[in-house]
This record gives sequence, structure tokens and C-alpha cells, in this order.
Amino acid sequence: MSSQVVPPALERLIQDLTKLPGIGNKTASRLAMNILRRPAAEARELATALMELHSTIQLCSCCFSFSEDDPCTICRDPKRDSTLVCVVEQAGDLLAIEKTGIFQGHYHILHGVLSPIDGIGPSEIKVNELEARIAGGSIKEILIATSSTVPGEATANYLIDRLQNKPVLVTRLACGIPMGMDIKYADKHTLAKAIESRSKTV
Repeated sequence: MSSQVVPPALERLIQDLTKLPGIGNKTASRLAMNILRRPAAEARELATALMELHSTIQLCSCCFSFSEDDPCTICRDPKRDSTLVCVVEQAGDLLAIEKTGIFQGHYHILHGVLSPIDGIGPSEIKVNELEARIAGGSIKEILIATSSTVPGEATANYLIDRLQNKPVLVTRLACGIPMGMDIKYADKHTLAKAIESRSKTV
């Protein structure tokens, strides 16, 4: 769309939508027009939902997943195995693993992967917090479930080195996750097989 013929309010929405990952100008224009065609009440509901994201959702102080409560529902579930912790890159990876229905332990969200070229080092992800959880003494196994991308592999190897002298068993996702695949895009059967086939790293 040409900025000369698009109303300023609509153009602002389009530009804001293009800031989302995977949304180009064409898709953003289509989404903005769709919102515009819907009843005003629906647009207000969407706006309210967006505003409430930052006011009602926080990071769980234990696993660092997004939650309205602290601790989150997984961390406070007495039926889950608190001695087994699955380390993932992002909250989206947690959701993908939960869909398999196989994993019944707890999680630790790193909120990123090591990427020196982007200035992301160990201090920018939740590695120190993971070590602090291990120091608590109740964790027996750390399952590293980073993606099989170059940054994901680098992060996994860094964690293995950092945890090798800790009193925990360190395992990784095994077969099922192809090299180069982002874990959140794997289907639930592939993820389930990878979890069940995890192997010791050291």
C-alpha cells in the first residue's frame, strides 16, 4: 500500500505489525485491513488483550516461563517430577514439549541462546539462574532441549561443560530432531521420541 493513500492511523497499525517476527508489509496490510473490517467491539477486545499482556503476565521466579501466577502452574503442580528439569530456549519450546504429553518434569527457560555475533553471552540468558536451582540440591537430572541449530548446539555444549562437575545427570534430546530445525516447529510425535530416547552427555 502507498503511504499517500493509506489513512495515518491504518499506516501506523501496519508499521507496528511489521515489527512482529515473520510479518512483512504485505501480511501486515492484510491483517490491518481485516481488523479494520471487523466490528469496533472486537478491535477494542484485541487492544485490551494486548494491553493486559504486560500488566498481568510475569516471569515465573522459578522456571522463568510466562505466567499470570508466581510460581507458574507447572512449578507448583505436586504431580510433576521436580527432580527432572528440561532446559529450553524460549517459552514456545515449552509449549511444544507440553503438547507431547510425555514430559512430566519441570522446566527452565533460558530466554535465548548464545550468539557472540549478536552480543548474546552467558550473562544474557538464564544460565546463572539454572546453576542456582541446581545448588538447591533437589534436582537430579537436567535435560538439555535446545534446538539443533548452530546457536542451539553451541548453547547445549556450553551448558554441558558448565554443568559437568555438578551433582546432576545431564542428558540431551536424542533422535528425532533434525539438524537445523527449530524445536518449536517439530511435531509432537518427533518431540516425544526425542524425549524418550534422551541420552547421557558425559
